[in-house]
Amino acid sequence: MDIVFKTDTSVFNYRVAGIWTQNGQVLIHKDVNDTNWSLPGGRVALGEDSQVALIREFQEELTMEIEVGQLCWIVENFFDYKGDAFHEISFYYEVSTSDSSLLQSEAFHGPEGERLLYKWVPIEKLSEYELLPSFLKSGLKALPGRTVHIINRDGDDK
Repeated sequence: MDIVFKTDTSVFNYRVAGIWTQNGQVLIHKDVNDTNWSLPGGRVALGEDSQVALIREFQEELTMEIEVGQLCWIVENFFDYKGDAFHEISFYYEVSTSDSSLLQSEAFHGPEGERLLYKWVPIEKLSEYELLPSFLKSGLKALPGRTVHIINRDGDDK
């Protein structure tokens, strides 16, 4: 059971995301019906630690094995999405893999089908994308050498 609960107008969510960089690019993804992009990952399940959740999410969404590295950010993220006020706790880890099969120049869908669209984007061009949470556009340019706590408040993203 995912760690998420809803009220009439609010949602609490516990999420984990992977920072996978290669050759000055980072992998981002989005739901095909949304305009905003994010780092790949997903919800943490009850009784699951954040690293195990991240490994599971990459396996489910991209059918690949990853190694979880440095925990870069712990984020208290507040944003509006489709009429709900979200309060999200997120852990952002560096990830790596020896699998190079997904290093593609064009956007692609994962094996789960066409719901999610993935894309490798040069880090210096992230400002051209609606990447959320918004601190990632600058934060990904120079990853911290230690874990940093961030409180992020983004406006309504539809």
